[in-house]
Amino acid sequence: MDIALEQPARARLITGGERELPVPARLRYASTDPLAVHIDFPGEVSLDGRGATWTFARSLLETGLRGPAGDGDVHIWPCGTERTVMELHSPHGMALLQFDTPALDRFLLRTYTVVEAGEEDLGAVVERGLSALFGSV
Repeated sequence: MDIALEQPARARLITGGERELPVPARLRYASTDPLAVHIDFPGEVSLDGRGATWTFARSLLETGLRGPAGDGDVHIWPCGTERTVMELHSPHGMALLQFDTPALDRFLLRTYTVVEAGEEDLGAVVERGLSALFGSV
């Protein structure tokens, strides 16, 4: 059975002037893509007005909640005990966001009730990825 989780999350965009702007976000997880988590941002906070979704490894979120993690477009690290910083890089620039750590922890724990760590069906993930790449060739 396919199970999907969604949870709203309050983020704060850190600007150059040390200001914080509230940014609505939605965390998502699906048993059909068990290695990944998704964060959706609405159009009103994106450069093109269409909204944006960032997808990255569930293990990156777990590691980033405990210490600095990430080596690509997404970096995550704790900022004290109550905040977690997420740095998102795109060809258009970089965004630095703060999230409430307890909310991210709750979301992560909920994902493990759907698919436990180490129990992900990697064969199905690879098959879906290859199908997406090659279609019905």
